[in-house]
Amino acid sequence: VQLQASGGGLVQVGGSLRLSCTVSGGTFSTYAMGWFRQKPGKARDFVAAISRRGASLYDTDSVKGRFTISRDNTENTVNLEMMQLESEDTAVYFCAAMLPRTGPLHLASDDYDFWGHGTLVTVSS
Repeated sequence: VQLQASGGGLVQVGGSLRLSCTVSGGTFSTYAMGWFRQKPGKARDFVAAISRRGASLYDTDSVKGRFTISRDNTENTVNLEMMQLESEDTAVYFCAAMLPRTGPLHLASDDYDFWGHGTLVTVSS
């Protein structure tokens, strides 16, 4: 299973970006998908997740209703719409896939089975 994230770049404070992650080599529709981010010198943090049926979960403390995760099972993609970006959102963003499991959506990065290489988001003031 391979994940390819794209859409990162340089944006000013208050701007928007849309990240996409395309999954190949597996059965995308059966995976829960997550977005994580890692700031320099910091651990990888949970941002958002979406179940195979479209239920979503966010790290509300950091996202505060500004980010929206979605998926398209016909295109094998998961997206992260980011609005009202802040300098604190600067990080490398990773998408991840989790094999089918029972229970609620997972926030821990260790629970995800496949990872992309990440895409850099830089928010400048």
